[in-house]
Amino acid sequence: MEETKLLLFLAASVIVIVAPGPDNILVLTRGVTLGRKAALVSATGASTGLVCHSLFAATGLSAILASSATAYSVVKYVGAAYLIYLGVRSLLDRKRFALSSEGAPHLGTRSVYAQAVLSNVFNPKIAVFFLAYLPQFADPSANGGVALQLLVLGLTFALMTWTIFSAIAYCSGALGSWLRRRPRVANGLSWLTGGVLVGLGLRLAWPERR
Repeated sequence: MEETKLLLFLAASVIVIVAPGPDNILVLTRGVTLGRKAALVSATGASTGLVCHSLFAATGLSAILASSATAYSVVKYVGAAYLIYLGVRSLLDRKRFALSSEGAPHLGTRSVYAQAVLSNVFNPKIAVFFLAYLPQFADPSANGGVALQLLVLGLTFALMTWTIFSAIAYCSGALGSWLRRRPRVANGLSWLTGGVLVGLGLRLAWPERR
């Protein structure tokens, strides 16, 4: 992968991961209601779900992307359009962090982990996002094949998610209270994420100069 595309992928991924969403809200909620350990386990579970999405994307898309240049272009532009759509929705439908401070029934480590994995794996929005996002950074002409590139990109995203979510989990108690007192922060993150997704979609859909 070109260095420019790699840096773009890493920067955009950080913003997408930090943006308000069901997974990081779940991690924060676990920290507020069940403690730091549960939040860390939940962060690991959500990242495990992303590993599954990476495998699905690499398996399902590799054959399509490798079949022809036309197929690659179709996936590229449809995916870019979807990223723009997500960005516009984020700008128009800004949501605040909705954390619950109410007590929660005791859950074992396995239950917390399983719930985080299942919540991520069975979220169709994440599956569609991966199908739209990862191919934008794959190069069908590169050595190693498309499947390996998609898998590496997906696993990199999952590892970044685990790192960032673990940091959120470690500070979940104080961070949750801080965010509840500052709802504008979540709105600001939504604005930032929306702008990045729209810009990323436009940048990736723009014909590359040869």
